[in-house]
Amino acid sequence: MPVPLVENAPAKVNLTLRVLRRRDDGYHELESLVAFADFGDRLSFSRGGDLKLTVRGPSAAQAGEGDDNLVLKAVRALAKRRPATILGTFRLDKRLPVAAGLGGGSADAGAALRLIAQANALASDDPDLYAAARATGADVPVCLDPRARIMRGIGEILSAPLALPKLPALLVNPGVGLATKAVFAGWTPISEHGTAADLDAMAKLSSRDQLLQFLGQQSNDLELPAVALQPVIAGVLTALHELPGCKLARMSGSGATCFALFAAAAAARDAAKIMSGRYPHWWVKATTLN
Repeated sequence: MPVPLVENAPAKVNLTLRVLRRRDDGYHELESLVAFADFGDRLSFSRGGDLKLTVRGPSAAQAGEGDDNLVLKAVRALAKRRPATILGTFRLDKRLPVAAGLGGGSADAGAALRLIAQANALASDDPDLYAAARATGADVPVCLDPRARIMRGIGEILSAPLALPKLPALLVNPGVGLATKAVFAGWTPISEHGTAADLDAMAKLSSRDQLLQFLGQQSNDLELPAVALQPVIAGVLTALHELPGCKLARMSGSGATCFALFAAAAAARDAAKIMSGRYPHWWVKATTLN
């Protein structure tokens, strides 16, 4: 039997998130500095036969194997553009919490497109891959090539990759889900327009201290509406702020996962032990963002 192709699907973390305005079509213009964790889901692919998906792992029940799964949506979007695409069976090890602000489904879809590209000898920058990613979901384009970037528009406008310093981090989810649409619906604009991030200045953030200082001046505009829907998020942020060595705590994406940043990986690991002991029913993971 041929050896299956395997890809990691790392968690996406919104280090910053500004909502600039609500568009006439109901979507929102945003600007977000995105980084990726060294932990996430894992996807394998075996060529041949009809398109199939099996899901296992701690979050398998919430992710599902049906047509709503973004792995299947992404591959079908590509096959629509390339009818001769070789398909096969995907096996997803679902380790990230679902509807958690970590882009888990989008990361899975990005990994699926990378696997299909390998199996069909498609270049990694093939326009059909990006078109399929964009058709699948707003966060899928940035997850197609998971490296730190600024994402704009509704997620389809991406900067070149950014060489950010590595950030030791702790990810915490209190076990509640949030629908992205509901969180955006609760957003109230402070200003309908904002100034775009200075990419040249960001490229000069060569040290961890400089990056942490920059991040401390930013925010996630969706925190308030998310807390209004799930007040436990405020408790998560308070608990993170109180951890020894915590430099910054913030919610990722539309929630409910929050993250804390540290100066050293050992501090993040120690913080994970503390949080797991205090909140044994929460999902807690020490990681590195880059």
